[in-house]
Amino acid sequence: MIDRISHVTIWVLDQDEALKFYTEKLGFTVRGDATLGDFRWLTVAPPNQQDLEFVLMKTGTGPKMDAETVETLENLIRKGVMGTGVLHTDDCRATYEELKAKGVEFIAPPNDRPYGVEAILKDNSGNWFSLTQPKQMEWS
Repeated sequence: MIDRISHVTIWVLDQDEALKFYTEKLGFTVRGDATLGDFRWLTVAPPNQQDLEFVLMKTGTGPKMDAETVETLENLIRKGVMGTGVLHTDDCRATYEELKAKGVEFIAPPNDRPYGVEAILKDNSGNWFSLTQPKQMEWS
């Protein structure tokens, strides 16, 4: 029986540059870094999250990655159309200011939304994330 998701793949253009971005700018920690031949298994996660890791996967990795597929994927990443997930924060506006000061690029500043406060950031490959401070939801 499947009981949880343990890893999520984030396609990146350069693993070393992505590693710097996720650790130095976002404050993630390295959970795994192993090279097997020409394949590098590189994972990071927020320091307080133990049950999920982001795999920083270099484009071109995988059995179905022919040259045309790699080019298509890299173009989509660079174009900034690859939304990869939601990053939780307790204070979106403060986190926005902190990350902006570290040089993180934002597509949208913090805005009030029905579900909370949200800003949209881009990693150094072009992937974007929702940075969200969720609203306390009342259920009836």
